[in-house]
Amino acid sequence: MSIFQIILIACGLACDAFAVAVACGLAARPLRAAYAFRIAFFFGLFQMLMPLLGWAAGVSMRRLIAAFDHWVAFTLLAAIGGKMVYESLKNGKDCQRCRVVSMKGLIILSLATSIDALVVGMSFAFLREAIIMPSAIIGLVTFLLCYGGVWLGNRFGHMFENKLETAGGLILIGIAFKILYSHLAA
Repeated sequence: MSIFQIILIACGLACDAFAVAVACGLAARPLRAAYAFRIAFFFGLFQMLMPLLGWAAGVSMRRLIAAFDHWVAFTLLAAIGGKMVYESLKNGKDCQRCRVVSMKGLIILSLATSIDALVVGMSFAFLREAIIMPSAIIGLVTFLLCYGGVWLGNRFGHMFENKLETAGGLILIGIAFKILYSHLAA
């Protein structure tokens, strides 16, 4: 597989994580580089590790995950998105903003957005492709897109205040339904 194909796969896998990173940046006030780095690091790390796990799991694991991966991703993303919408409506303008993503929430979001990478890793095993370099590229591309996504979301987030936190939660819920629809329609 060529580097170009691997980069395209990495960009495709990073789309959900990028959207979540933008949503995280929407509600972060003030945004610190360490916060953006932490989000990008976790998303990139999970996107890098999941293909390795998928590759190692092989054919038997693919059948188990393929049956319900969309439900797991849907549940996790919809729950986090619903929590964001609820908190944005509950807190109002006068409340101090809290960080949208706790460590627990960040791990859940990282897992939810990287489940597809697990299946990609399995497909690499079936194709008898090497996995170390593709996994590293997937992780790096995800890190870079998510780091920029947090800043992008934060940069334009101040224009709309609490409405963007609500929108960020709705984005997560939309991604959850997109994942569910794409798997059920296939």
